[in-house]
Amino acid sequence: MNIFITGGAGFIGTHTANYYLAKGNKVTVLDNFSRKGTRENVKWLQKEYGVKSMEVVEGDIRDFDKLRQSIVGHDVVIHLAGQVAVTTSVVNPREDFEINALGTFNVLESVRLFAPNSILLFASTNKVYGGMEEIKIIKKGKKYIYRDLPGGISEVQNLDFHSPYGCSKGTADQYVRDYHRIYGLKTVVFRQSCIYGTHQFGIEDQGWVSWFTIASVLGKPITVYGDGMQVRDVLFVEDLIRAYDTAVTNIGKSAGKIYNVGGGPEFTLSLLELLALLEKKLGRKIPYTSAGWRPGDQPVYVSNISKINKELGWEPKIDVQDGTSRMIEWIVKEKELIEKVLK
Repeated sequence: MNIFITGGAGFIGTHTANYYLAKGNKVTVLDNFSRKGTRENVKWLQKEYGVKSMEVVEGDIRDFDKLRQSIVGHDVVIHLAGQVAVTTSVVNPREDFEINALGTFNVLESVRLFAPNSILLFASTNKVYGGMEEIKIIKKGKKYIYRDLPGGISEVQNLDFHSPYGCSKGTADQYVRDYHRIYGLKTVVFRQSCIYGTHQFGIEDQGWVSWFTIASVLGKPITVYGDGMQVRDVLFVEDLIRAYDTAVTNIGKSAGKIYNVGGGPEFTLSLLELLALLEKKLGRKIPYTSAGWRPGDQPVYVSNISKINKELGWEPKIDVQDGTSRMIEWIVKEKELIEKVLK
C-alpha cells in the first residue's frame, strides 16, 4: 500500500511510519517540523530503513495546494497533524482553529477531490466530550473514578466541546464523520485517550506520561496541576498503531465509524500513581511542585473500548508496567538526544 501520514515526523506519526515501513509499504510523511524532535525522528526512520525508504514532504496542512499535490495516489491517509495542547489553544485560539479545524478540512477536501478511493483515519481526542460535569465521580485511594460507569465513556456520550482545543478538534471530528455520510469517503475517527511511548519528546503541556517519565529520569522539575488524582486510561503507542491497521484491514466494517481508543478500565493511572510507579522503578523519591487546575482538565477520563473490541477484535496488550519500562529504557539510551531536543 501507499501510506500518507500528516504529522508523520511526530511521535505517533513516527511509530505509524515505522509500522508500515517494516511491512514493506511505501510511506510518505508530511510534516512542517515545528515540534521539537521531529527532524530527529525522521533521521531515526531513515537510519532504520534507508534514506530512500520514504518520501518526506516538508509542508503544512494549512497549505491546501501543497497538501493536495502530495496526497494523490495514496491508498491510506492517516491524519495525525495538529495543534495538540489545551493550554496553547487558550493562548492562541486562532492558530489552534486554523491548524485543527481548517487543516482537517483541507485534508478532507484533498481526499475528496484527488484521492476519493483512499482510506482516511483521523486522530481525534477524548476532549470532544468536554468536562462531563453531569457524570458522578468519587475518590478511591489516590485517584478519581466514575461512580456509575465502570466500563468508562462510550461513543454515545454527548459531545460538549470545552476549550478552544476541544472546539477545533471536535469540529474536525464531526467533519470527518460527515464526509463519509455525505460524500461516501472511507473515514474512521479515533477518539484517543492518553497515548504514550518512545520517540515522544513529552513536554509539560502535552504528553504527561512521557513528560513525567523523562523529567523523573533526567532530574527535571515536575509540576502537578490540580490535586494529582486526575485519571486517564493510558495506551502505549504500539497498541494504537495496531488499532489503526485493524481499521484499515477491516475497512468494510470500520468505514464511517467513530471509536474510543485508549487503555480502557484495565490500564488507568492518576498523576500521583504514575509518580509512585516511577519512584518504584527508579528507586528514589521524585520531587514535584503543585499548581492550580488547568482549564478543561477532566478529573477522570476512561475510554469504554468495547465497541472497537466487538466490531474489530482489537484490545490493548501493553500494560503500564511494561510501557513505562520501555519508556525508561529509551530515555536512558537516548539521554543526550533528549536533552538536546528539550533545551
